[in-house]
Amino acid sequence: MHILITGGAGFLGLRLARALLGRDALALAGAAPQPITRLSLVDRVAPPADLLDDARVQAITGDLNALLAPDAQGPTRAVPVDIDAVVHLAAAVSGECEADFDLGLASNLDATRALLQACRRLGTQPVFVFSSSLAVFGHTPEQPLPSVIEDETLPTPQNSYGIQKFMCEQLVADCTRKGFVRGRSVRLMTVSVRPGKPNAAASSFMSGMVREPLAGERAVCPVPPDTPVALSSPARTIEGLIRALEASDADWGPRTAMNLPALSTTPREMAAALARVAGAEVAARIDWTPDEAITRIVASWPAGMNARRAARLGLVADASYDAIIRDHLRENPVRNMADGRG
Repeated sequence: MHILITGGAGFLGLRLARALLGRDALALAGAAPQPITRLSLVDRVAPPADLLDDARVQAITGDLNALLAPDAQGPTRAVPVDIDAVVHLAAAVSGECEADFDLGLASNLDATRALLQACRRLGTQPVFVFSSSLAVFGHTPEQPLPSVIEDETLPTPQNSYGIQKFMCEQLVADCTRKGFVRGRSVRLMTVSVRPGKPNAAASSFMSGMVREPLAGERAVCPVPPDTPVALSSPARTIEGLIRALEASDADWGPRTAMNLPALSTTPREMAAALARVAGAEVAARIDWTPDEAITRIVASWPAGMNARRAARLGLVADASYDAIIRDHLRENPVRNMADGRG
């Protein structure tokens, strides 16, 4: 089995790649389990050496739109002719899309359309998992969101990122209807805690307000403490993506996107969890400094999800934010220089 991951050198791409390589087999779209013999990782940079040392891994590096431009014979450099499945993670994030409209269109809408067209030219109907976002839902005073999002709730995105993700969901659905791919759009929640450096996402602080204080650094929370948010740990997020690969067409159900389960919380509760796990002095490194632009985006997103379709596939939300922090510390041990905690 050959699986291609765009954004394959990013945080989720690397985690997904390692999870897939660690499995004996994958039951793609409900078929009999087969071993993963090849994994193509597409990104601007190459993946780390531990993945490149695996004979099953191929790195395809470069700008995705350029890689997707077909040559005179039709194939593209980004999509090998023998792929069985694609997981499309590559995207410009929310803050980037709001600041640079053309970047968002090129990185999100144009690249997704080109990738779907490349899969269409194969003529093999590969499974196509698209990573969408809770940002397809948005609140405005004249069209308020319900307190809990149901599977049937109509998306009403209120920023460029969410609008682009919703447009891509519709492209995936129509390409599935036409028989070009077997599409499964998965609406990811904000992933917390992400290790590494902050990115330009409006939600980046939801990792930074834990990650930086644990490392002895100060962090900024730019939204009011009681702002409701919907989160998912890296582990639960990867479970959702793999389940989308494995579900049969009948189990997956409608062509519409699936909401993943979410842990509903607030930054105040997240800080309290950090204090319980790592100590009050660590949580005190959070600076509560409002940013109107970020608050406007984050406050428009939903915080409650009744993900019944996902539950029928065996997917569940994280039990608590305390558990998410403990998992982060287990996977990313840090030395708290201020108080000696490990």
